[in-house]
Amino acid sequence: MAVFVALGAFLMTLAGGWTAQRVTDRRHLVLGLAGGLMLGVVGLDLLPEALHAAGDEVFGVPAALLLFVAGFLLAHLVERLLAARQAAHGAEEHDGRVPEVGLTAAAAMVGHSAMDGVAIGAAFQVGGGMGTAVALAVVAHDFADGFNTYTITSLYGNARRRALTMLFADAAAPVLGAASTSFVTIPEGLLGGYLGLFGGALLYLAAAEILPEAHHEHPARSTLLCTVAGVGFIWLVVGLAG
Repeated sequence: MAVFVALGAFLMTLAGGWTAQRVTDRRHLVLGLAGGLMLGVVGLDLLPEALHAAGDEVFGVPAALLLFVAGFLLAHLVERLLAARQAAHGAEEHDGRVPEVGLTAAAAMVGHSAMDGVAIGAAFQVGGGMGTAVALAVVAHDFADGFNTYTITSLYGNARRRALTMLFADAAAPVLGAASTSFVTIPEGLLGGYLGLFGGALLYLAAAEILPEAHHEHPARSTLLCTVAGVGFIWLVVGLAG
């Protein structure tokens, strides 16, 4: 049942990626929406779940928040190291961006989608009602995952073929994650730490890369409205799932 439901996430992820590539003539609006979706996912979905699952404190600070900050710094460090490595070897950048950073970020999205599949499988092990609730939340926000995966990969100058490859990997990940729950169970504390770390990395991409690029050439009110709409969409998904 969990794998069957995960197939819905597969289709929704592809739909999100298809939407992202079809509106390239409104690139600033796409980036504005992607930034809002990422901000909403981090602030309204990932971080609350991380705090709930990994509630232990380390020197007065919740472990999930420490990992959240670590994820932000790690994303910044990886980007700077890859940029320095490219410059040292004389490789080309795309508008100051390194294609490998986009692939790394997309790979992180794929990993997150696999964890979504694990969440579906684990919830169905608890009970059918819990499984249905988690599945609806995952399927709904996988549209945003597909949209963001394609957008991030393309933004850093990767070819369309690479962007589509990462999109299909992101779509298949929940199915594989759901299937894996037949063999392995992830401790709640470890899952919470992962969500905090991933949330910090995702926030860095949204705040430092996606949103500045969205407003660079088109600082229009419509771009800002798309960002707000992206956050609102995730809020709606979280509210309905709750």
